[in-house]
Amino acid sequence: MLMRSWQPFAEIETIRQQLDKAFDQLATTRDNSEVAWMPALELADAGDNFVLKAQLPGIDPKDVDVQVTREAISISGERRYENIEAKSGYVRSEFRYGKFHRVLPLPARIQNDSVQAEYKDGILTKEWLCLME
Repeated sequence: MLMRSWQPFAEIETIRQQLDKAFDQLATTRDNSEVAWMPALELADAGDNFVLKAQLPGIDPKDVDVQVTREAISISGERRYENIEAKSGYVRSEFRYGKFHRVLPLPARIQNDSVQAEYKDGILTKEWLCLME
């Protein structure tokens, strides 16, 4: 008799990947010429605090707004269009421009008045203390 290990979370991961793909397809505009974009985010639980990292290359930090409640983080901003026609030599540009907005629910409540922030090499890093429940 062949024994096979059961991995219940493998099916959940497959479903998550399929949902991600479906939502990516929904972000495509009607003419398929431009795809709405969202920055990649990482949220880490470091024990007594949460650390959020957002990939924002080419975006001026002044064009990014981070709003925090005790239960969620909202990040929005805009990568401004460049006038590539004025520059000679461009044949194609695959950069994504425009506005973005993400809301990330938090697994625990945070102190939204206690924040440390850094913007370096296109990565925005913010850190909040967790509230003790």
